[in-house]
Amino acid sequence: MAIATVRPATDDDVDAIMAIQDRTWRTAYAGLLPEAAFASLTSDAARSHWSDAVHAGEDFHLLVAAEGSETVGFCAAARYAGADGRSIAEVSTLLVEPRWGRRGHGGRLLAAAAAALRASGEDAGRAWVPEADTASRGFYARAGWEPDGAVRTLDTGAGTIREVRVSGTLHLQLVE
Repeated sequence: MAIATVRPATDDDVDAIMAIQDRTWRTAYAGLLPEAAFASLTSDAARSHWSDAVHAGEDFHLLVAAEGSETVGFCAAARYAGADGRSIAEVSTLLVEPRWGRRGHGGRLLAAAAAALRASGEDAGRAWVPEADTASRGFYARAGWEPDGAVRTLDTGAGTIREVRVSGTLHLQLVE
């Protein structure tokens, strides 16, 4: 059995991060997002975004999950000031490539992101999830993160996607 790990992303992970996002979104969001949204995931602008994210600083955490030598998932999480001046701890992206699902990689990524956010003084976190993405909503629910009543609607250019915000404790315990 291969060893599963989570570690901070490096410049060498950018191609894998882009490929994971492309494959995962095409699987999970087919019919929800237009082709232009998928095409943008492998663009030069996306490469620049993820390259910048690797070096974003101490309040931003870009983590990758690996099984053996294969990069299988990633998570981006940050602490920042909200409009009201209070700090917010948010998981902006947590994806595991579908072929590697149900092996605990998502839980390890969320636990590592939560630990990093806790280290910066936060106790609770949040994430935005498409309402139609029952797999992701179920994943967060198993971690104790539930909808908190906030919703938003995003314009995809070919329609809209309604997202719900889930929130919960950053004091997560990884169960092996």
